[in-house]
Amino acid sequence: MIGKYMKTDGRTRFGLATVGFLALCTLAVGQAPPKETLDRQYKMAVSDYDAGRYAQAASGLEKLLPYAAKSYELHELLAMVYASQSMNEKAIDHFRTAVQIKPEVAEARINFGVALVRAGKAELAAEQFRKAVELEPHNYDANHNLAEFYIQTGKLAEAQPYLERAYQVHPEAYDNSYDLAMADFLLDKREAARSVVLELVKTKDTGELRNLLGQIDEKDGKYVEAANDYEAAAHLDPSEDNLFDWGSEMLLHRTYEPAIAIFQQGTERFPKSPRMFIGLGLSFYSRGKYDEAIKALIVAADLDPADPRCYVFLSKAYNSSPLQADEVIQRFRRYAELQPGNALAQYYYAVSLWKGKRVSDAGTDMSAVESLLQKAISLDDSLAEAHVQLGNLYADQHKYDQSIPQYVRALELDSNLSDAHYRLGTDYVHVGEKEKAQKEFGVYQTLRAEHLAEVEKERAEVQQFVYSEKSPAPSKQ
Repeated sequence: MIGKYMKTDGRTRFGLATVGFLALCTLAVGQAPPKETLDRQYKMAVSDYDAGRYAQAASGLEKLLPYAAKSYELHELLAMVYASQSMNEKAIDHFRTAVQIKPEVAEARINFGVALVRAGKAELAAEQFRKAVELEPHNYDANHNLAEFYIQTGKLAEAQPYLERAYQVHPEAYDNSYDLAMADFLLDKREAARSVVLELVKTKDTGELRNLLGQIDEKDGKYVEAANDYEAAAHLDPSEDNLFDWGSEMLLHRTYEPAIAIFQQGTERFPKSPRMFIGLGLSFYSRGKYDEAIKALIVAADLDPADPRCYVFLSKAYNSSPLQADEVIQRFRRYAELQPGNALAQYYYAVSLWKGKRVSDAGTDMSAVESLLQKAISLDDSLAEAHVQLGNLYADQHKYDQSIPQYVRALELDSNLSDAHYRLGTDYVHVGEKEKAQKEFGVYQTLRAEHLAEVEKERAEVQQFVYSEKSPAPSKQ
């Protein structure tokens, strides 16, 4: 974290030297007060600053400026006083003057850089931090602040050496050590990251450290250890992130009952979190509890109607249990209306409407279903499932000259669609293309025997959701 000024005891850090003080005085405006008076006024300003009386400190120091315009200590302290009052531009002016007076002092450049960061001038700040590192290569603040600049600008590889150098100076500094461990992890230096985390937990065991250790163990394939790490993180700090990561670890490795319990706890603690309800819905779905999955995913859809992820899994759960047809159709209708240019939104609405009406035995407006499927394809012709469903619709109406091209197109896009092979084979039978039909039935039998493509596809979708939510940030800020 950038934003901390270097500061020591004001009496020693900012005390004006009595020898040579008068040489700094500018006597253009009348005769300067006695040296002892100026020194006393300065010490009073230091006391005010140390006591947090910043307005009084500023007033006293401003009165001294005409008599000590070239005093490094005076400009540095006045800058600190202004910074403490969030008067950033004034602080910057005096930090700049202090640097001009003593350009060889790393501390001055560090404080100048911090002020520039606070004013949103990151590149200028980085220049000061670099110069400070050149002046004092083993200065903790210079290295740490320069590293944080690189982190915040997305240059993790450039940040890592400075984090490491700062760590060597102060390994007990939590923020720097955490950021170093995270940087090492993201740069695929997992053993180095693990070493830093394990040292740090000896003095400060936190949820975020255990969570990071879980990420490291997960990446190394140590799934039992990762689960234990995430559990420890959630117990130390039952935050949304930690509970989600713990539940996700259970879900990813197919320990569904514990995942359900963890996500239920998560939804109770964080009832406004869509991802918690999606995680709960996925856990129920994976366990074969489709009605419960639908209920959880409906809540997720209501919490964030524009989030596309819940609809993917809601569609799958609904395909296995269409008993809540009206509730599901309502959500897909809303999603289609919110996303008129989204092919999947139109597809989901079409399929939910068609399936729901089949279950309720009500009359289905097949022209509306057809129109929605055609719209989905016009928006995204690569949507293989939309071609399959449109083919099914035409086949049910015995329009084989229209259904066959849809199945053919779907299989061009994804040759692992077993249902499309079977339906295409059936349509070939109807039109007397028996040889083609046998070929499609053969492919269908092979795919059904393997039964891997759909399982792996669903697993990949679950992983994509989980990892998109668990992606670590390079810094805690």
